[in-house]
Amino acid sequence: MYHFIINPASSTGNGLRIWNQLKEILKEQDIEYTSYLTDGIGSASSIAKSLTENGCQGTIVVLGGDGTMNEVLSGMQSYENITLGYIPTGSSNDLARDLGIPSDPKKALSIVLHPNEYKLTDVGMMNTPDGKEYKFGVSMGIGYDAAICHEALHSKIKKKLNQWHLGKLTYLIIALKQLIRTKSHDCELILDDTRVIPLHNYIFVTVMVHKYEGGGFMFCPEADCSDGYLDICLACNVSKLRTLFILPTAFKGEHIRHKGIQTLRAKKVRIITDQKAPVHTDGESAGFQTEITMSTAPCQVRFIVA
Repeated sequence: MYHFIINPASSTGNGLRIWNQLKEILKEQDIEYTSYLTDGIGSASSIAKSLTENGCQGTIVVLGGDGTMNEVLSGMQSYENITLGYIPTGSSNDLARDLGIPSDPKKALSIVLHPNEYKLTDVGMMNTPDGKEYKFGVSMGIGYDAAICHEALHSKIKKKLNQWHLGKLTYLIIALKQLIRTKSHDCELILDDTRVIPLHNYIFVTVMVHKYEGGGFMFCPEADCSDGYLDICLACNVSKLRTLFILPTAFKGEHIRHKGIQTLRAKKVRIITDQKAPVHTDGESAGFQTEITMSTAPCQVRFIVA
């Protein structure tokens, strides 16, 4: 049985239209399924929670972006006996990029309905001292990249550009704006409770399950989404001007050649900052934090991949 969770607002508001097209294919192939439309923040999480609490087995298929998938992973009460399919219709689609899932919805649906390969992947967990827990399927970040995500969530520019089907320009505009605004601070990185790394004037620290973040930036080229490790990319003691030139090289993973950019690996990552900083999980705001701890969930999730 297939259970579809659809974000109708994805693909700059075209998610519902895409779903209506895919329903015709399901009808033609006489596929048995249930479907659920999300209606706002937290909706996909609630649907996933309800499905898995009631002993749902089979395949949960997510039609949406990385944020929708984040909600589904966060809402699932168990990853056992469940397979996840993904029809990426977001603005970043970094999870699909790393798993080799096509951006064409009809091709992605075909892979879901006629799977040839599956992959067990890690799910990241982030905990705060006040007891809150967040999950991330792709990445989390603190500093510059999180500041971009925070502003994009409330941006009037994004709403306007989405109307003109130019939503991806939002992140470029906000990235340039935040680069000017962002102030570097100090933090301490603690890896596996043993290795302490002081970071002076850090711009961002991103902790990743997959290689890509932010719509194709290959911040962690060596990341393996199923090895139980978290991969870290950090930038510190880098001027804003140099950052402007370094960032485009990250699309090919060549940023790691530059001074001030470093990649690391660990099973547990703790970050303590000298003052509150913006944090994101899969591009969704996780507030402002001074201390966060990341690890991988005890169980992996099974994805249908290309």
